[in-house]
Amino acid sequence: MDLEKLIIGSRGSGLALWQANWIKSQLEKLHAGLQVEITIIKTSGDKIQDVPLTKIGGKGLFVKEIEEALLRREVDIAVHSMKDVPMKLPYELEISVVTERENPFDALISKDNIQLNDLPKNAKVGTGSLRRSSQLLKYRPDLKIVPLRGNIDTRLKKLDSEGLDAIILAAAGLRRMGWGDKISQLIPAEIILPAMGQGAVGIETRKYDPNVFEAIMALDHAETHLALEAERAFVDVLEGGCQVPIGAYATLDDENITLKGLVASLDGKTIFQSSRQSPLVDAKKLGQELGKEILAMGADKILKEIYQ
Repeated sequence: MDLEKLIIGSRGSGLALWQANWIKSQLEKLHAGLQVEITIIKTSGDKIQDVPLTKIGGKGLFVKEIEEALLRREVDIAVHSMKDVPMKLPYELEISVVTERENPFDALISKDNIQLNDLPKNAKVGTGSLRRSSQLLKYRPDLKIVPLRGNIDTRLKKLDSEGLDAIILAAAGLRRMGWGDKISQLIPAEIILPAMGQGAVGIETRKYDPNVFEAIMALDHAETHLALEAERAFVDVLEGGCQVPIGAYATLDDENITLKGLVASLDGKTIFQSSRQSPLVDAKKLGQELGKEILAMGADKILKEIYQ
């Protein structure tokens, strides 16, 4: 390998830096003598903390400035939580590697470790995700949803400071940060379907950068990459972002991939959901077909109302 030094671009949050340092350690194990550095880049999504993401442009705000640094060749790779990566990437960039997925489900963190079914009537639950809140209201219409933003540690503190009964976070982030013991309940997909890419870390690179690709390619996890291909194709057909409650979760066996997807109204009263299966080689096609099916069921009306 010709590469002697590689610079990783990352957000500065605790979880983002955990992911960047984990990629750094993996690369250093793979390539003795490779110098790996991390450059922290503050994104628009990090700078604006007091406004819901849906009002300022969505989760793409967590990657925009890092992608610009990639294009200016100030960094060689960008490490992202895949659920933050928009469907449309700049033409010169691509997601080259997707690492093995952590637990993809959502987690309930509650006072006194109370389970979801046992939360008191009209309990206050904090979440900044429309996907989580809409499905939660479908399951427990009595709950009071409180908007929640900030890094994981900030949200955990708000469980007490905001007088909440519970909050919902991604299990993967909690486990990576060493806070898995705070999880009161892993919420099954039958109650809250995960977000596209939840639990997966991706590496974004410039296209046609063979030295960089050679350095990172061993970190790619084929099964997770295929699952993400299906999930992202599904969301792409729906033209969805974090402004819309969309769930997508793919699982693989030896020969097939199964994809579950849904679109929900903001109040959770209407949910269009379905699942499909296909051979592994048709992962992207599977996502596209499920997306079209959900639209035909009536999800297009929900999408139009929300976007308007």
